[in-house]
Amino acid sequence: MNKTYQLWARRFLAALLALLLLCGGIVCAVDPCLYYRMPERWQPVFFNERYQAAGLAKNVPADTVLLGTSMAANYRASWIERYYHTPSVRITIPDGYFSEFGQVIDLLFRRREPPKRILFALDLNILIRDDRGVTDVMPDYFYNRNPLDDVKYLLSKDSLYYSLYTLMENRRGKGQTLDEGFTWDLTSVWGRYETLRAYDRPPVAEEQTPEDAYLQYTSENLAVMKGWFTEHPEAKFEIFLSPYSILAWDRAIRRGDLDARLAALELACEALTGLENVRLHAPLFAKDMVTELNNYCDYVHHSGEAGEWVLGNVCAEKFLLRPETFRETLAEWREFVLGYDYDALWDEEFWEQWYQEHEEPPAWYGGKED
Repeated sequence: MNKTYQLWARRFLAALLALLLLCGGIVCAVDPCLYYRMPERWQPVFFNERYQAAGLAKNVPADTVLLGTSMAANYRASWIERYYHTPSVRITIPDGYFSEFGQVIDLLFRRREPPKRILFALDLNILIRDDRGVTDVMPDYFYNRNPLDDVKYLLSKDSLYYSLYTLMENRRGKGQTLDEGFTWDLTSVWGRYETLRAYDRPPVAEEQTPEDAYLQYTSENLAVMKGWFTEHPEAKFEIFLSPYSILAWDRAIRRGDLDARLAALELACEALTGLENVRLHAPLFAKDMVTELNNYCDYVHHSGEAGEWVLGNVCAEKFLLRPETFRETLAEWREFVLGYDYDALWDEEFWEQWYQEHEEPPAWYGGKED
């Protein structure tokens, strides 16, 4: 009886080991997260930015790397290559935290041939928040220096699933290119009406947010960024403030935190202008761009076409901020957004289209439309 039990146990362990080896072998061969290599016999299938950013950082040769949140998701590496004349890649982390971008940057500069230029789309909403909301969604085993914990990738049921999913999608002709990976502009509705329809206009706040409300978090995030610059003095960092639509400024005014946001921007400008290997660009203040709501699908996200325009103008230094003039720029912008006629955005054309689809005005609306 004892020998029978031992034989059964050995066979069970052997079968279990064989299954684990098979799982690990399939994951290693297909490598759905692109962690070991870029595929040659099939196209990648993009499904999770935080899991696949490590593979893009490690295995796509690029002298110029664009990093950003969802605000940069619809940029194309081919545009970067056209403007900067270098091999390029775009890596985005939706709603990313600075600590998460730091993991990507650390991995980029551990490559045998690190990038020469980092384009960072600086999203104002992440600049002014703290790091407490960060989760464990970013898998450390992809970004650290320990090769032993790769077993978490190789023996994961999710990795096995995505390996099979990658093969099936390629068989159906649905593999993707690096240029189009993680983009979503071609499946979204863009335009003035859509942008206004999607905007939930807040009520006017009774009190103003203190001007220094966001300064501590902004300072902490800037300290993280400065670490990138000092640790990699050989690289150029082109930081550009992502251009929110004019509705974002209506939202700030009505919520009462306009001056708090501008104070955070002033702190960022002071910290990021005048550094030797850093330049700060501000398409955030491009009036013609942000007031043209046909560029947007909501109050912050702009289209890929608009992103191409932004990228070209950043390359041409049209929005470059300088230490001696940024305060004047901020003051002019404050005057502009405070004097803008936001109510006129909801014009007769908007209401005509709205009532073709709805019986009542938007929930936030309390006035009488013309």
